[in-house]
Amino acid sequence: MLQEFKKFAMRGNVVDLAIGVIIGAAFSKIIDSLVNDIIMPVIGRIAGGLDFTNYFIGLTDAASKAATYDAAKKAGAALGYGTFLTVTVNFLIIAWVLFLVIKAINRVSKAEEAAPAAPPPPSREEVLLTEIRDLLKSRG
Repeated sequence: MLQEFKKFAMRGNVVDLAIGVIIGAAFSKIIDSLVNDIIMPVIGRIAGGLDFTNYFIGLTDAASKAATYDAAKKAGAALGYGTFLTVTVNFLIIAWVLFLVIKAINRVSKAEEAAPAAPPPPSREEVLLTEIRDLLKSRG
């Protein structure tokens, strides 16, 4: 049983998947920083210096009176649509980058596909049968 698991775990697809997950986690942190530290502050500046992380709707009176989303969460139920907006931008950037990467990989894969190989030369049996056919035609 242990040997079967080792054989399964060391197959190319499983190892490739593990590497992809690790790289994806690291890439996600880069995108999080890009969105939170670069893109959203620029959008906030364009929108009049707004901080999207503090956009929320308080669902209780105490949460509605809070100044920040964190304070609203502590005071009661709150919908943090600013955080949702930030995460949505994050997702769209990751999806766009993955689309571009997959498109590039597909382009490289198509370029590597060689033209179909020439058919192999006829086998000895085929040559012999062709000769027999030609002889029968010439007699007939």
